[in-house]
Amino acid sequence: MPARIVSSRTDAEVALADAYGAAKTRLPGGEAVRHLRDDAFGIFAGAGLPHRRVEAWHYTDLRSLMREALPVAARPNGSSLGAINGELAGRPSFGGGRLVVVDGTFVPSLSDALPEGAGVRSLADVLSEGRPELIDLLAARDFGEGDAVLALNAAMMQDGVVIEIDPGAEIVEPIEIVYATASAQPAASFFRSLVVVGDGAKVRIAESSIGRGGRAGQTFGCLVFKVGDRAEVGHTAAITRSEAGSLRLDSFVADLGARAQFDSFALVDSEGLVRRQLFMRFSGDDAKAQLRGVSLCQGREHVDTTLDVVHRGLGCEGREHFRYILDDAATGVFQGRIRVEKQAQKTDGKMMSRALVLSDEASMHNKPELEIFADDVACGHGATVGSLNADQLFYLRARGLDKRSAESLLLEAFAGELADEVGHEGLVARFRAEIAHWLGERTKAGKGSGGSKG
Repeated sequence: MPARIVSSRTDAEVALADAYGAAKTRLPGGEAVRHLRDDAFGIFAGAGLPHRRVEAWHYTDLRSLMREALPVAARPNGSSLGAINGELAGRPSFGGGRLVVVDGTFVPSLSDALPEGAGVRSLADVLSEGRPELIDLLAARDFGEGDAVLALNAAMMQDGVVIEIDPGAEIVEPIEIVYATASAQPAASFFRSLVVVGDGAKVRIAESSIGRGGRAGQTFGCLVFKVGDRAEVGHTAAITRSEAGSLRLDSFVADLGARAQFDSFALVDSEGLVRRQLFMRFSGDDAKAQLRGVSLCQGREHVDTTLDVVHRGLGCEGREHFRYILDDAATGVFQGRIRVEKQAQKTDGKMMSRALVLSDEASMHNKPELEIFADDVACGHGATVGSLNADQLFYLRARGLDKRSAESLLLEAFAGELADEVGHEGLVARFRAEIAHWLGERTKAGKGSGGSKG
């Protein structure tokens, strides 16, 4: 009798395989895209959900944490779009154009026309047209080293936006990409977007979520940047106020040309599990980039930021700075790798993680790495984990502030410093308001110094 083969796949992995099998004939794209999807799902199926034995996922054991795979969200209907439209109407616009993705589907009727010099198409249309140069960029095959979640997103991508910025164009105000989940029941959405920035162009992209949309269920997102020579790009992401039990896995890919400048900031204030994985490559010479972020964590939240920064060009400069505030039984993870290839002489790279831990039950895991194969570089990394400074608290209380107010003021300064570097007044105000909201909710819960009640 032949040996019986027993599957070791989890229920979530089986459900994802079934979902792909049921959806792949309906997902957009011709034969080349179908091959891309099959290859990508093969990578995921071979690896399964990442677990602690996968080095890059050691502190975020997704196989254990993701107990089920929710059904894939259906295309939004008129009634669900009405609620989203109502929330958009009460939300200030920055003037650069707003693009709305609902349940993984780009919705032109809720979106704006972009300024002169910028164009947008739905991902579904681009995949169906089969433009090889755009599909190659969307595939991002050279990034992630076979990361299973990045591959799963490539296999299942429903829709998104493809933004093209003309060479030399200057888009003054931010182009917003707004994510929403209008489904009445928790569902999974898979979206992937691409921003192609022409040589010498200037643009800022701002990602955010609204309503219950983007704040419930499971979201698997990916944003890919292809940045031309001498281009200047700003990017922000607001992952805020999601619901307990939600899961958000975001992948970010950026490929920088010669003398390009790239600046990215993310604020994470989210219940549930969030992982942001950032893959950035300095392909051209003399490029400069900054990656920054602030994570505000309480309850049993789990927030993971993982970086993989590769230097290939000569004389490039990279700065990575991330901060965490951890309360209750929250878990923070920062993993950062800077890899300097042999030809990338004169590289200047610095990476820093700083965490304030306000509760004995909270935990922070730091894992910075340097892999340097060039011999003329200046690279370094650091990580600190501590509590609020007792002398600073005493100074503020001696001037009349109570303990909670003094603590909130110090926490606001710690989180707000990086937000202030965004360089756009409207975005800074939005991030400052989110930080103030988080601190206000913490104060309402009666949390004082050290995260204790009282």
